[in-house]
Amino acid sequence: MRIVNATLHDVELPLVHSFETSSHRKSSLRHLLVEITDESGAKGWGEIASPAGPYYASETTTIAWHTATAYLIPALLGAEWEHPDEVSELYAKVRGHWFAKAGIDMAAWTLYADRTQQPLAKALGGTRGTVVAGVSLGIEPSIDALLDQVAKHVDSGYPRVKLKIAPGWDVEPVRAVRAAYPDLDVHVDANGAYPGDRHAFDVFRALDPHRLTMIEQPFAPRNFLDSARLQAELETPVCLDESVETLDDLRTALELKAGGVLNIKVSRMGGLSAARDAHDVAQSAGWPVWCGGMHEFGIGRLANVAISSLPGFTLPSDVSASGKYYAEDIINPAVTAESGVVMVPSTPGLGAEVRTALIAAHAARTEHFSA
Repeated sequence: MRIVNATLHDVELPLVHSFETSSHRKSSLRHLLVEITDESGAKGWGEIASPAGPYYASETTTIAWHTATAYLIPALLGAEWEHPDEVSELYAKVRGHWFAKAGIDMAAWTLYADRTQQPLAKALGGTRGTVVAGVSLGIEPSIDALLDQVAKHVDSGYPRVKLKIAPGWDVEPVRAVRAAYPDLDVHVDANGAYPGDRHAFDVFRALDPHRLTMIEQPFAPRNFLDSARLQAELETPVCLDESVETLDDLRTALELKAGGVLNIKVSRMGGLSAARDAHDVAQSAGWPVWCGGMHEFGIGRLANVAISSLPGFTLPSDVSASGKYYAEDIINPAVTAESGVVMVPSTPGLGAEVRTALIAAHAARTEHFSA
């Protein structure tokens, strides 16, 4: 295959409900959409779901735009490749910038699936036709407001709820949710907000009796040592997210016993090829995995659904319905969930039509490239 044209779209969509993490609150999201065309006229779509600000990671939307336009897309244009696994070699000299790379890799995979007339999930090695979805809930102004959000999504059938926590918003909201829902699958996500000090350990010890499925990313990304210390003290599994960007990171975590669960994010790890490989390594080591999300638009959301169909994804993934986040998504049909279960598309390629007119209506800028 040879890519002859590429387009990068900078698109912003409003959220139906504002979302707060340990770092900030947001009411809309800007993502970059990658559109590539090969010599046959077939198209592939990818999504660069980098955050607008440098809170989750250092790579922002502005940085990803520059990296994609100056380095990644020029390396892709005109190059010959047969399988998406080869694409990362085209820009192997570019270090890091996993979000930008993920969008290019995703576009290559959806193009490949379309050209080979197979669903994206099958091309990746997926084995199931449905994926169990969970929801991620942000920090709310009050515990009552949080309980309202939990009730809304439990009533919609979602079997798992993830609660964002931060210093000062941790034990009490968890205690309230667990009291209201004794049997609900609940886990918490700190996004690395806690220092590895005595007070933080006290907080996580206080959370341990609440039968959480996991405590996600308690400490800063590179702090494998305190994660290992914490895991040794708790019954609750520690889940790593921001700590694992590469397979080397994952091998380090496994060697140090710095957790027991892996959140695989396609965007954080540089694409579907790397996410598949991380799944294989974690599965061999006995770590259950699940697919985390960056509130992706429909293109990235369908990529997450596809990777979640692999056999090692045994925990509910953040692949909830488009309507949880966006009143109108950029794909047709939008991702839907029935009693917390999402169907894996069975049609070739991405599995949905990309709504190019809607993208154009919400695009702040667009740039075209030709080989």
